[in-house]
Amino acid sequence: MQDHRKHPFRDSSQDREAATHTPDTPQTRAPSYKLAFADEDFMCREDLRPVRLQLELLKPDLLMNEAGINSTIVLFGGARIPDPVNKDKARTQTLVELTKYYDEARKFAQIMTAKSLAKGGKDDVIVTGGGPGVMEAGNRGAFEAGGKSIGLNIVLPHEQAPNEYVTPELCFNFHYFGIRKMHFLMRASAICVFPGGFGTLDELFEALTLIQTGRMARVPFLLFGQAFWEKIINWDALADAGTISTDDLELFRFVETADEAVAALDGWEGKGEKRGVIPGR
Repeated sequence: MQDHRKHPFRDSSQDREAATHTPDTPQTRAPSYKLAFADEDFMCREDLRPVRLQLELLKPDLLMNEAGINSTIVLFGGARIPDPVNKDKARTQTLVELTKYYDEARKFAQIMTAKSLAKGGKDDVIVTGGGPGVMEAGNRGAFEAGGKSIGLNIVLPHEQAPNEYVTPELCFNFHYFGIRKMHFLMRASAICVFPGGFGTLDELFEALTLIQTGRMARVPFLLFGQAFWEKIINWDALADAGTISTDDLELFRFVETADEAVAALDGWEGKGEKRGVIPGR
């Protein structure tokens, strides 16, 4: 990136380049001689964790600002839910049945990206975790609609590469889960959660907790697949036990299809709406 500020000091990128051409001596080969910001071993020291946290917060934020991204629609969902054409590779019969949500995520992203492009393409940009499964479907739908989309990848012990549909200049990689989740929500105008595993549940409950506690503004919150979510989470039992309030059950709604989700977003009125009630149904 070019720094267009005017100042009398020599640019850091110039010195980084010049440092690669210094004479080869024992002194210049010593780790201590490396420029601090260009020294990868130094940047990975445990003492530098606060700096790394700050950098992971800054880099994506700066690049998204420069790209003019004003707001996003967040798609959370399982990496193991394949494209229906590949459902024979699904590990379980349940995953085979859940492949329909790949198609719904893809269609939903297509519709919302088309709506975004009609407004200039800077608002309601699709953001996913950048990986396979539902994440791929979201980025794919945005790509097929002719728009950009964001991918927030995370380095995992097993290989995970960005899916091919993420817009390259909006594809980011993270070391810290916590900072990655901040970026999911910092620009969120709506949150859509598809069936998934531990990672999806983590993202779902962090976002709900932030809204429930007033740490984040309330935004439309949609859960795709009522049967799936009610099977794995007994929402009413939480309310009956008093560990959440009955009003907390109104923070989200269930939908089944992309069209229902679009209708829910268009008709979202905030407080007082009942979960599972879709306008026009």
